[in-house]
Amino acid sequence: MATFDIIMPKLGESVQEATITKWFKKVGDTIEEEEALLEIATDKVDSEIPSPVDGVIVKILFEENALVPVGAVIAVVDLSGDAAAIEKAEPQTGTKKEPKPEKETKIAESKENLTAEDYTKSGRFYSPLVRSIAQTEEISLKELDTIDGTGQNGRVRKQDILGYLEKRGTRPPKTAQEAARISVPKSQVSVPVYEGDEVIQMDRLRKMIADNMVLSKQISPHVTNFVEADVTGIVLWRNKVKDTFEKREKQKLTFMPIFIEAVAKALKEYPGVNASVDDDKIILRKHVNIGVAVALPTGNLIVPVIRDADQKSLLGLTIDLNTLANNARNNKLNPDDIAGGTFTISNFGTFRNITGTPIINQPQVAILATGTIEKKPAVIETPTGDVIGIRHKMILALTYDHRIVDGALGGKFLRSIGDSLENFDANRTV
Repeated sequence: MATFDIIMPKLGESVQEATITKWFKKVGDTIEEEEALLEIATDKVDSEIPSPVDGVIVKILFEENALVPVGAVIAVVDLSGDAAAIEKAEPQTGTKKEPKPEKETKIAESKENLTAEDYTKSGRFYSPLVRSIAQTEEISLKELDTIDGTGQNGRVRKQDILGYLEKRGTRPPKTAQEAARISVPKSQVSVPVYEGDEVIQMDRLRKMIADNMVLSKQISPHVTNFVEADVTGIVLWRNKVKDTFEKREKQKLTFMPIFIEAVAKALKEYPGVNASVDDDKIILRKHVNIGVAVALPTGNLIVPVIRDADQKSLLGLTIDLNTLANNARNNKLNPDDIAGGTFTISNFGTFRNITGTPIINQPQVAILATGTIEKKPAVIETPTGDVIGIRHKMILALTYDHRIVDGALGGKFLRSIGDSLENFDANRTV
């Protein structure tokens, strides 16, 4: 029997393991190449994994909700398609925990005697090594969540937890930023449920969004500035070229790539906005990586990132944006697609909202909201005097972290974006 091992794929440089959230196939089912086999979840994104081969599933080695390291064999496919060759295999040891007796569970919880697997329940990601150290040293999940991480996106590394252990018991009170990193507690408000009410459990992504939004408000003092921009030139230019552009490039031309281009230019002009804060240190980012919020069919939101946006043409930005947005809506993003952003744009105009006050996407220090474009009467200055005309206008709203972005910097940065849009070259080619 010729077989093929399906392994847990590596979905990004920083991803070492993933949780199997759903199997679409069971032992004995026929699978075709590129057909969805399972769904996995990392600390960043959920992804459907297709089968790389045709055949029959003869073994499934991990059950749903199992945490599996990258590279581990998770299923076996018989390439001959011979259903008679099926061999059911028991899941690997540790893939499913048997429920403990109630009395034993209470004792374990009172001593905070957590297993390494229990640490996967946190809103933060911890590597197997860090979880093992925490278990050995009897560090509770709540305590582990307070440790500052020096890895990518604040991830706790081996040296972080070992350094914490050296100072354990003598550590001074947490700063506001450290305290904000603790997982958000459940609401202490008693919420009544009345007859006819429907109670819906948040899915994993919605819980992550909720926690991140609360944490952002705890970490950053938010201030929002507004600018109205006359984008008549952009509207007329897009109307003139969009059909030819789509026919030639097989890509839809929206307003967003133009907004991204203007933001990238402003970030190069004002690098203090392309930054992050680490306690009393300011990190000025070398790369201009702009995230764009995308609404998913589930009602959730995800922010794929266009890397080095300042170095790309309008065509390049359009292709990147359309590709990432389509992958997001079809659950095909990988963790690297949403990592490393230095600034975010949220398009309120998609839903015909005139503006909004977005929440900063940590650890960034600013986010731009773009409102809907509307026709408005406006005063137009001419050599022969002022006249009233119909113009296409929109509201730009910049929310920024007042710890390092003051009113002058925020105002100049936002005005720069508005000026770029108003002075758009309507004769340019793309």
